[in-house]
Amino acid sequence: MKNLHGMFLSRLALGTAVVVLMAPVMGHAQETTVLREITVEGQGAENATGPVRGYVAKKSATGSKTGTETKDIPQSVSVVGRKEMDDRGAVTKIDEVLRYTPGVTAEPFGTDPDTDWFYIRGFQATQTGVFLDGLNLFSYGFGGFQMDAYGLERVEVLKGPASVLYGGANPGGIVQLVRKQTQDTPVRETEIGINNFGNAFFGFDVGDKVDGEGVWKYRVTGKVSGGDNYTDYSEDLRGFIMPQITFEPDAQTSATLYGYFSALDQVHVGNGFLPYIGTVVDAPFGKLDRKAFYGEPDIDNGRVYQSMVGYEVSHEFDNGWKISQNARYGHLYKHETGPYPGGWANADANGQPILDATTNDYMLTRFGYDGLSKADSFGVDNRIEGQFETGAVSHSLLVGLDYKYYRLDQVQACCGSNAIGALKPIYGSTQGTNFVYADNVVTQQQIGIYAQDQLRFGDGWLVTLNGRYDYVDTELNNRLPAGASFRSHDDALSGRAGLAYEFDNGLTPYVSAATFFNPLIDTLADGTPAAPEEGHQFEAGVKYEPTFFDGSITASVFKLVKDNAIVSYTAGGVTTSGQFGQVESTGFELEAKANLSDNWKALASYSYTDLEITRDANPNLIGKSPWIVPTHTASLWVDYAFTDDTFEGLSIGGGVRYQGKSWADAANTLRVPDAAVFDAAIRYEKNDWTASVNVANVFDKEYVKSCAGVSVCGWGDSRTITFKLAKKW
Repeated sequence: MKNLHGMFLSRLALGTAVVVLMAPVMGHAQETTVLREITVEGQGAENATGPVRGYVAKKSATGSKTGTETKDIPQSVSVVGRKEMDDRGAVTKIDEVLRYTPGVTAEPFGTDPDTDWFYIRGFQATQTGVFLDGLNLFSYGFGGFQMDAYGLERVEVLKGPASVLYGGANPGGIVQLVRKQTQDTPVRETEIGINNFGNAFFGFDVGDKVDGEGVWKYRVTGKVSGGDNYTDYSEDLRGFIMPQITFEPDAQTSATLYGYFSALDQVHVGNGFLPYIGTVVDAPFGKLDRKAFYGEPDIDNGRVYQSMVGYEVSHEFDNGWKISQNARYGHLYKHETGPYPGGWANADANGQPILDATTNDYMLTRFGYDGLSKADSFGVDNRIEGQFETGAVSHSLLVGLDYKYYRLDQVQACCGSNAIGALKPIYGSTQGTNFVYADNVVTQQQIGIYAQDQLRFGDGWLVTLNGRYDYVDTELNNRLPAGASFRSHDDALSGRAGLAYEFDNGLTPYVSAATFFNPLIDTLADGTPAAPEEGHQFEAGVKYEPTFFDGSITASVFKLVKDNAIVSYTAGGVTTSGQFGQVESTGFELEAKANLSDNWKALASYSYTDLEITRDANPNLIGKSPWIVPTHTASLWVDYAFTDDTFEGLSIGGGVRYQGKSWADAANTLRVPDAAVFDAAIRYEKNDWTASVNVANVFDKEYVKSCAGVSVCGWGDSRTITFKLAKKW
């Protein structure tokens, strides 16, 4: 990390400069005291992007791009608010936040500090399924952006297709990140903490009105953390700062400018590329040491620098119609180097490793890697929305036009390394020379126009209609002498129709159908560009908001079909590829969240996901299930706050995460067993101080999260004890 001292601080200094520029304005505000009428917002004042009351969110913008009640969205939506994140101890990563969310397979390869991995309804959402405040955080290859959970107010998951609102996106659903925003009430918080590996952090969150009338508001959120990780030699140092300033001259007009600047320097954890034999099942020596590091400590390094600047502008006219625009530019620099394991170097016919006579150890093959990624992204979304009536039908109409741009300049080299002992790894040997296998510039642009109408009629009927047209331009300029370049133009129509009925008792059954498309940056074996993935989903369910306690329950069934999957096959002794694969995902999801009383908060979930390959070039794979995603998952978390005089301020919480069996290979001959992991928390609050201890994987269960083949398995999270002390000023 010796090179980080200058570069790390210089990147974060850019964000700090914004705060310095605000200082004269903030100082002027402190010279004048203005008393004004105070409006107290109660439970009914929740907005779609603001704080969640306890664990129960009643509004979301993810499934409609408007401030819609979650029960009115004709798809399943999960919302994790700030309070739930803090109670469960989700410190940094987004995939940690989603550990208890149904339909989501989070951290499928175990802990990975520089990437948030998740599958939704069976489909990988890491690259095309992550959004920040309504704009895509698109990624390709290693060129992916990442947000720190401390800077977020909400993490939301829309299950199923989202193309009708966002264009090309993951078919299984999207993850919407909602940042902390400026507000009328003061925010003055600091926190420090450390975990049992010695990884410590300091965070701050400060915001207020600049002037007495609240025309100007600011907020600055930041965090620095660093130390050791759970595998030998692994360590990191990271930080971010997120300044914001809002101008609201009246109740109808708002403009916010914000930035997000972050840096990461790490020695990789070294998880996710381990053999099936030695993790899931015993090798001749038993299991690999979960803490073992199979890279090279002296040369392993990953550096990531991110800069994002964005704005949000909105104005509501006197007739109730509202126009809004949000835009964001982002730049990413990422350089990673170091070898990683790739399976057993010597094995018998059954795959069992053979003892090497020279080293008296079981040797793991390693692949060298050196990759540089520089990405630029830009997105803008323009919307107009309003309400009107046609006879007995009331309409909430949304019309929008959006554009996104992504450019990745990447060079990747690999494979120059040597084997390492599994039981007694010896470091420092001379590494082989890597060869460049990717040297190109990828550019993708998408422009889309969309409309949504939410129609209400009768005593409780609600119809939601969506339509969208997209045009996508994708280009790959290959700089390798033998490499192929291409440019493709695709367009697509997407639609969604939903029908719901709202009963007076809080019950809302619904049905919906939606189509999607997902552009691919790829070519087939003959050099032609790949067409976008396409498909559809049917979903039916019921949403229930009880009248006798503050809660939300959603149960849904779905069938999701993805076409145009790329498959490889052999014809005439030559391996080639085509785009005629099809995968179906059928399932059931149940989620319940409740603020049962001033004492009790709880959440519970269950999901059943049946993935099946229904079309493939290899007939032996038809009817099989893709790897990684378990068929069954479930979770339960309960939190209790004492309110009697003796223990007032004390809270305790506990939960369990269950993952069912999953397949480890394409032929469905190898299983990853199920596992149940327990978490716990205890907090004490007094006089604006909060001390908390969170324990993930209380019993330190050693389990494999998933495998993507016999040489790509990852350990699940080990026991992590995090102590935090927070103060509200």
